[in-house]
Amino acid sequence: MKVFKKSPYLSIFQLNYKYAQNRIKLMTILIMVVTVGLLHINSASAAQLRAGVAKANITNLKKARLVNDSLYAKVLVLDNGSVRVVIITVDAVGTGIFLDNVRSQLQEHLNIKPENVIINASHLHGAGPSYSDIDKPILKATKEAINNMVPVNVGVGKGYEDRIMENRRIKLKNGKEWTIRHANPLPPDEEVAGVGPVDPEIGILRLDKKDGKPLAIVYNFACHPYQGVPNRGTTADFPGFASKVIENNLVDGALALFLQGCGGNITTILYKDVNHPRDAEPLGNMLGLRTLQAVNKIQCKNSGELKVIHEIIELPRRNDIPQRIASLQDEQAKLLQSLRGTSLNIKTFIPLYIKYNLSDDFPSYYSHRYLHEKMTGKNDLEGLDAGNRRNIEKYLRNIYAMEKLTRIQTNLSILKARQAEKEAAGEETLKAEVTGIRIGDFVLVTFPGEAVVEIGLNIKKMSPHQYTFVAGYTNENGTKGQPPMEEGNIWYAPTKEHFKGEAYEDTWTALAPEWQKIYEDKVFEILKKL
Repeated sequence: MKVFKKSPYLSIFQLNYKYAQNRIKLMTILIMVVTVGLLHINSASAAQLRAGVAKANITNLKKARLVNDSLYAKVLVLDNGSVRVVIITVDAVGTGIFLDNVRSQLQEHLNIKPENVIINASHLHGAGPSYSDIDKPILKATKEAINNMVPVNVGVGKGYEDRIMENRRIKLKNGKEWTIRHANPLPPDEEVAGVGPVDPEIGILRLDKKDGKPLAIVYNFACHPYQGVPNRGTTADFPGFASKVIENNLVDGALALFLQGCGGNITTILYKDVNHPRDAEPLGNMLGLRTLQAVNKIQCKNSGELKVIHEIIELPRRNDIPQRIASLQDEQAKLLQSLRGTSLNIKTFIPLYIKYNLSDDFPSYYSHRYLHEKMTGKNDLEGLDAGNRRNIEKYLRNIYAMEKLTRIQTNLSILKARQAEKEAAGEETLKAEVTGIRIGDFVLVTFPGEAVVEIGLNIKKMSPHQYTFVAGYTNENGTKGQPPMEEGNIWYAPTKEHFKGEAYEDTWTALAPEWQKIYEDKVFEILKKL
């Protein structure tokens, strides 16, 4: 039998054939992957976002002596067919007492995931809602919002307002800081070196119905709402007045939802003014009008993008409280030792102080009497003035010392309370909810406490998204196992640098300075995923 040798050309042909087959298979797989990816992208962009809004009056009539304007819980429900999110804004100091109840009710009756429920408190001081049953009106409003859901277009923008607030942490020449509060006086002007920053940005989400009429305006701004009104009645403060201005200029049924920002160290302007009645309405009007100016420039477009990322992180509790207490007690002892006796009391001090500040050269009488004494070789009035000035100076030193003592006394009581809480908890960390939401181009991240304005500014600067906003006072104390508190367990969240200032915010906080990096790193991770 004749044996044929295998042709080398045939082997080469077979190899090329197999190689071609593999390439065809690989290209087919790649085409399928790309096609599926494009279909996913197209379906996400083509998904129709629907939204509904409603509100509930939560004014506590039993607690309120006088109601100037009502308090509300406002609900915005968003759904793109695969994700449902509920954003609730509440005229309250915090969410700590009712957060878990509200979430449980929404999950039980409406099958809404707790992690997709975001509740932001305006941090309203004073008369608040009836915490024992606030979940009921919120559940009712959420049902109403779901029933009223309609297709919407999405727009995002920014406004600017810098006239109604200021940073309340005053920088002192000795390197420390002092917080502007009604509970303690301000330091002498000659001890003040500077002030901190503010965030004038108004972050705005605009949701329009398909006919172009606004359905909801969500606006984010950072400032404590505790200005009050002249009649001292219950009020939603400047956020309530701002929302009223916005809603009055929109179509009937449209809602304005205020999201409190990082306002831990931001106060309303002229907070310590003693020459005019305290009135939040002009401040709210200014914020509302500036928000409207920006709203009118926003162009809405169809977008089905709706994404939520929810995480729980561990933040370290502070360990410096014993040292801070010891330092304050040492300062307290020195101030007590500095007090000196003086013949003056408040009745004699005030007229003398005024008189000696009206005239440096001739405080005790008209100038001609001083000139007459000088001509006759006498100095009785000059001697009287020298003695009075010494007594005035001693009295002033005592007053300044007592003002510092009142501040120290307050801070000591706060620190002791924080230490007791830490010992009762028996843990070195605090659990904190962090949520990131993307609605079209609107990106929001949250913090469950009173973050200071620098934190919000840092996050906006680091974000890869053009429209990034931060809501403090959100989902406070939402982790099970922690005792419910009105303002949560974290309280203030100052920067690492603030701990050197020894002011109000870094006294109140339950956190160690290292919390800032942990939180900001986690937020950056979330922002990249959004």
